[in-house]
Amino acid sequence: MDRRAFLSLGLAAPFALKAGAAKAEIGVDYTAEDPSITASYAKDPNNPEMVLWQLPDVGTPQKMAYVMRTREGKTVVFDGGFEKDIPYLIDLIKTECGGRVDAWFLTHAHGDHCMAISEYAKNHQGELDIETLYYNFPSQEWLDETEKGSVKETAGILEGLALYKGATRAPEVNEVFDFGSLKIKCLNDYDEKLTMNSINNSSICFRLDVAEKSILILGDLGVEGGDRLVEMQGPEVLKCDFCQMAHHGQNGVRKEFYEIVKPSVCLWPTPRWLWHVDSGKGYGSGPWATLKTRAWMDELEAETHFVMKDGLIKILF
Repeated sequence: MDRRAFLSLGLAAPFALKAGAAKAEIGVDYTAEDPSITASYAKDPNNPEMVLWQLPDVGTPQKMAYVMRTREGKTVVFDGGFEKDIPYLIDLIKTECGGRVDAWFLTHAHGDHCMAISEYAKNHQGELDIETLYYNFPSQEWLDETEKGSVKETAGILEGLALYKGATRAPEVNEVFDFGSLKIKCLNDYDEKLTMNSINNSSICFRLDVAEKSILILGDLGVEGGDRLVEMQGPEVLKCDFCQMAHHGQNGVRKEFYEIVKPSVCLWPTPRWLWHVDSGKGYGSGPWATLKTRAWMDELEAETHFVMKDGLIKILF
């Protein structure tokens, strides 16, 4: 299934929110009484080395947005979601992180990951104190040529990034970012020879180490990009305790890739319709591969699943 069909089917899927579910209004205060889950892996839950938030569904087809705050007061963001996700994101960062972001990393040039920062650059610039925005995208010409269905989308992202007034740069392969208790390693760059599933396969991936736990961030990495990442880094780097499931948990990397990672905890940036593979006709009615990936992780004996559909996820390390 191509990306345009994926997005359009997602938009057509039911978004009726049950009582108490995350509100879909733009500008909702994240501190409202929405469903949330707090889990602790910290030696001292009252003084964790890091807090990680997986942001909830606020009525977009799907998205990926993570915020992390270290004991030392450093804030890191991964991606951010669509335009309508930015008010919630700003509210959370202001309330929990003092309005400052030390590093904001973008994985790849798709709207469900990057339109939030593009919207920030267009209409909210200055509301947060962002030290550095990190991204490494192929040229617009390559993006347009290899994924013609996303031309308008990627142009909107790049238009916003061109307006961004803060510091930006590309993370380098094997570069390690030190945020005190949190260390982040950039694992790859893009390969212009991977023209199949091109933008997803250009995802920049990261390994995070904090409080004797490891977290793998995959963005929307596909089969070919996953194979390349294994060649670049090997099992000793990719084996992690936590894994952000590639491409929202469906049609991402191979099962063999997850066999190398073998996470005990899975982070799913996955809305309800995609978790249930529901195209509007009930459980399993859609064409997405989420149920297959869920079965893989059961086989690999993953212990815990944190899913975006369940609301705001807060994890203490």
